[in-house]
Amino acid sequence: MKLQRLFTILIAVFTVSVTMADRPKIGLVLGGGGAKGAAEVGALKVIEQAGIPIDYIAGSSVGAIIGGLYAAGYTASELETLFQTQEWLSLLTDRNTAFSNEPYKTQNGVTYIFGFPVMDRNSSGFGIMRGGRIEQVLDSMVSVRGCTEFESLRIPFRCVAADMRTAKEVVLAKGIVASAIRASMAIPGIFKPVTKGDWLLVDGGLLNNLPVDVCKAMGADIIIAIDLQQDEKQPKERAETTLLTGIGDLLGLGGVIEWLTNRPDIRKHVENKKLADIYIRPDIPDYDVTSFGNKNSARMIKAGEEAAKKHWEELRKLK
Repeated sequence: MKLQRLFTILIAVFTVSVTMADRPKIGLVLGGGGAKGAAEVGALKVIEQAGIPIDYIAGSSVGAIIGGLYAAGYTASELETLFQTQEWLSLLTDRNTAFSNEPYKTQNGVTYIFGFPVMDRNSSGFGIMRGGRIEQVLDSMVSVRGCTEFESLRIPFRCVAADMRTAKEVVLAKGIVASAIRASMAIPGIFKPVTKGDWLLVDGGLLNNLPVDVCKAMGADIIIAIDLQQDEKQPKERAETTLLTGIGDLLGLGGVIEWLTNRPDIRKHVENKKLADIYIRPDIPDYDVTSFGNKNSARMIKAGEEAAKKHWEELRKLK
């Protein structure tokens, strides 16, 4: 009797092991969109409720922030708390809260308007914000989970940036996680570029805002993509003037004309949407990349949940 029970247990363990080893690998792709990233957190909550195991993660811009933290072991619930309690505007803009009530203040070569740095005489190059505070917070958060470098992350993760020197997409896959995320979210003209070797890196969303192809290359068999872009032909969604400034920095005047004619970012976005097996797009047309704040975050998180629930049967079948 004992031998029969042991035999049954061994068969069960073997069957589960083979099933887990043979199951399709699931990839999660998180698009860029600034404050609208809160909607991705809402969608993640539903994906977790469906019990979907995530094997690979790829993200651009705010998708890199959420993806990197999720890969380090933060749950959707913890990310929800982060979005609703963190002073994102101050964090992203390196705001000096000591000067928040002063219309104009200059200290150590940096000029502040109500605490926001608008000019730094000690720094050269494109971009006003150094992004030091957000990088420090991200580094602290992943370090708490023992995941300072890519190799130590609990889920394999990639984030996308764009090289200003070559106008080429760069997929970051090794080194310090916080620094890579900081590069992926460096909107040209707003944030200082990040130097890595021969690269001068800025926001990956300029060239690949929904990196499904990157996640496929990692080895994912099935892709769940969360897209924050609301209208394929509206560069306004990524702040039109900032976008064109960024492309100008990358390509020069001639390159801008060619880019506007061909819009390779839109073409790649369309191709990547087709590659996604489960495509989730939260309906958040009334919000933009700067819609930070607790109330906005709560509404966008809800919108993300509602969008993911529309795919509940697909998610359950995948499970």
